[in-house]
Amino acid sequence: MMATKLIDQLKHAIRVRNYSIRTEQAYVQWVRRYIYFHNKKHPDEMHDQEIVQFLTYLAVNRNVAASTQNLALNALVFFYRHVLKKPLGDISTATRAKKPLKLPVVLTQDEVRRLLQRLSGTHKLIGALLYGSGLRLLECLRLRVKDVDFEFQCIHIHSGKGQKDRIVTLASQLLTPLKTHLYLAQQIHQADIENGLGEVFLPYALANKYKNAATEWKWQYIFPATKISKDPRSERQSRHHIDQSTFQKAIRKAVKLSVINKPASSHTLRHSFATHALQSGMDIRTVQQQLGHSSLETTEIYTHVLKRGGQAVRSPLESLYPDFTLD
Repeated sequence: MMATKLIDQLKHAIRVRNYSIRTEQAYVQWVRRYIYFHNKKHPDEMHDQEIVQFLTYLAVNRNVAASTQNLALNALVFFYRHVLKKPLGDISTATRAKKPLKLPVVLTQDEVRRLLQRLSGTHKLIGALLYGSGLRLLECLRLRVKDVDFEFQCIHIHSGKGQKDRIVTLASQLLTPLKTHLYLAQQIHQADIENGLGEVFLPYALANKYKNAATEWKWQYIFPATKISKDPRSERQSRHHIDQSTFQKAIRKAVKLSVINKPASSHTLRHSFATHALQSGMDIRTVQQQLGHSSLETTEIYTHVLKRGGQAVRSPLESLYPDFTLD
C-alpha cells in the first residue's frame, strides 16, 4: 500500500512537469527497485547512505553501464526532491560505473546510399530524415505536422533530449516525398475522424489549453502507427506514432542485406550526418546546433573520427613496402 501511494505521487509529479511517458516508466521502475533492494523499507526513513549503497550495488554487483546508473540516480534525485521533499546531500562516495570511451560507428556515403536503398516506403523516408537532418530516432517519430516548415526548408524539434528545442535543416530532396507521405497520412486521419476517433496525445498543459487540438490535423504525428491504441495515461483511444522497434528491425535487416560489416543502427545515421557534414566543410558549431549538443566537446568526437580515418594518417608501411605482396 505504501509503495503504491508513493508511486502514484511520483507519477503525478512527473506528469505535471510534462515529462515523457518513457521517463515516467523508467523513473517508476528505478524507485521500485530501490525500495525492494532495501527490503521495502519506507523511503522516508532512508536517504544518502541507502542511495549510495544502491548505486554501488548497481555498479559493482550488477555491472551496469554508466548511463543506466545515471538514470537510476536521476530517478531517485527527482523522487526525493519532488515527492518526499527531502533533496539529496553528498552521495559522491558511491562507486560509479565506468563510461567506456568509444568512437561512434560511422558509415561512408556509399554505405549510407546502399542502406537507404534497402529500406522502402515510410522506413526509407525516416532513414533519409535521420541522415539528412541528423535527428535522433524518437525525435523523428515524434514529429508533428506543424513541425515541418516547407517554405524555409527546416524542421522544428520540440522537447528534444534534455527538453531542448532546436531547428534543423530539411534536405530539398525530401520535400516532395514528405508532402506525398503527409497527404496519405491525412487520409488516415480523416478516416479516423469519420469513425469518431482522430485524437492524438498532447502534453497535459496543451490538452487543457486547446480543447480541440487533439483532433486537429496540424497536431497529428507525421508517422502515424498502423493501429489505434489506448493511451496509458488518459486511457483514450488514439493513434500514436510508429513504434521505434519497428524501424529498428527494418534497419537491422537493411544493414544485413547491404553487406555492411559494421555494428550499424538507426543512430549510426545521425553519427554519419555529423561526420559527413564536418567532412564537407560545415562549421563545427553549426553541426553542434543541428545535433542539439549542449557542449561543443560532444560534437568534437566526430573530428576525432575524421582524424583517425585512413586518409588522415599515412601508414609508415606505405613507404617501407610500396608494392607489398604476399609470397
